[in-house]
Amino acid sequence: MMMRRTKKEGDINRDKWVGIGGHFEADESPEECLIREVKEETGLTLASRKLRGVITFISDHWPTEYMFLYTATVDKLRELPECDEGELEWVDKSKVYSLPLWAGDRIFFRLLETRAEFFSLKLRYRGEELVEAVLDGESCLQNFSEKNL
Repeated sequence: MMMRRTKKEGDINRDKWVGIGGHFEADESPEECLIREVKEETGLTLASRKLRGVITFISDHWPTEYMFLYTATVDKLRELPECDEGELEWVDKSKVYSLPLWAGDRIFFRLLETRAEFFSLKLRYRGEELVEAVLDGESCLQNFSEKNL
């Protein structure tokens, strides 16, 4: 499931496609945050979930953020509700790379496809340009150029 961010004023993700998620509330664990955000944004209840990685986002335009990246399944598919942040859509995995995505998102989507083990990824942006990618402590930007994604 993906969301095209179209509804929030001043949204840095405006018109980009992103996964479901959000920020922690006080005293939440990553799992509690995941379950709450999925329920709030989609109305869905997760049947299973797996923590796949941690992403560090660094930028010259916003504070550093950390993302816990999960894959999950739902009990049953159903029509998706209206969302106040954007348009929700079930997107076939083969079509994800044709969507307007952040360059770093392309990297972690590829890692979700190709790696079973947990990973740590650092992504550094200058404006909207991805200028550094570090996978498990090793520079990897050249391994994930546009031609490879």
